[in-house]
Amino acid sequence: MGMFVGWGRKARVAYGFNEVALVPGKVTVDPNEVDASWSIGNFKFRVPIIASAMDGVVDVKFAVAMSKLGGLGVLNLEGIQTRYDEPQEIIDRIVAATPEEATRIIQGLYTQPIKKELITKRIKEIKAKGGIAAVSSIPQNADEFGRLSKAAGADIFAVQSTVITTKYISRAVKALDLKKLVKNMKPIPVIAGNCVTYEVGLELMGTGIDGVLVGVGPGSACTTRSVLGVGVPQITATSDVAAARDFYYREKRKYVSVITDGGMTTSGDICKAFASGADAVMIGGALARAEEAPGKGFHWGMAMPNRDLPRGTRVKVGVIGGLKEILLGPSSFDDATQNLFGALRNCMGVCGAKNVQEMQLTEIIIAGSITSEGKAWQREQKVGMGK
Repeated sequence: MGMFVGWGRKARVAYGFNEVALVPGKVTVDPNEVDASWSIGNFKFRVPIIASAMDGVVDVKFAVAMSKLGGLGVLNLEGIQTRYDEPQEIIDRIVAATPEEATRIIQGLYTQPIKKELITKRIKEIKAKGGIAAVSSIPQNADEFGRLSKAAGADIFAVQSTVITTKYISRAVKALDLKKLVKNMKPIPVIAGNCVTYEVGLELMGTGIDGVLVGVGPGSACTTRSVLGVGVPQITATSDVAAARDFYYREKRKYVSVITDGGMTTSGDICKAFASGADAVMIGGALARAEEAPGKGFHWGMAMPNRDLPRGTRVKVGVIGGLKEILLGPSSFDDATQNLFGALRNCMGVCGAKNVQEMQLTEIIIAGSITSEGKAWQREQKVGMGK
């Protein structure tokens, strides 16, 4: 499997969203009758789309809006929302910065220490407004922020890092005991990420987590693949971790949800993620385009504030409509950026899948020309798939 890239050095071929296509099924299903829901812990979500824990995407109001539309929004406990009493004022300063100034300004604004009382306050605000409170922390703060979040009434806790493993070697930093964290957080479900391989995915599942995030560097605001040179295209990464999930379920009878995180810019990409084995997807840029998003058409990578080695950038994605339009339609654009959930249900129907588990069995083909075949007029006129 794979090919040689040098003397005795073999490399495996990996695939991203633009390199594959899905094959229609032998039967078709009424899209209104497919079940695309997913579950984690005691929570079941009608819409299997999670808003990424990015400051330009999720604030208290956005998290509540996602919940009421059937999805989930994750609040970043390391960001603007827990550093400032009036976070929107700070976000507006980031949005107003020039491209040349953006990184420096963000680095400066994120030096403000995290206020632990704001962690409690934000979680309670989400709950008071009828939302599901899902929050995210980096591994270094997960023990402390996990305790605070649980006491405040959080519903779901995520541990997120550029790359996460169960083994961390350091003389200076104490490694997170993920198994202990999961035990201490019960009954709150724990999601951990990010990873891209079968082996690491399987080891993470062995700690007792309820969900695993898949993706290193695919996000529109992430520069990890350029700065560090690491990452695996999302079709291959999702398929590998999904294989680990299936093995783990056969061995332990516990189902760990696979969440493809990043790299999806259109509804078609989301459909391909599920066919690759995902139970849900986490997206940032597509939802940053909602009128309700705090970034007002901008968002930035979670590792961008790093003083030594920023691995993110601020990108302008623009505003294209309300969150309901983007998630549930109706769509007023022809570029697959609205009615994401409707497109997923239609794709499931075309592929003959009545639920997500059946969608995960959809035939995938390698198709490098899938976005260009027969689209000469669209490319020439810069419409539809030619934009």
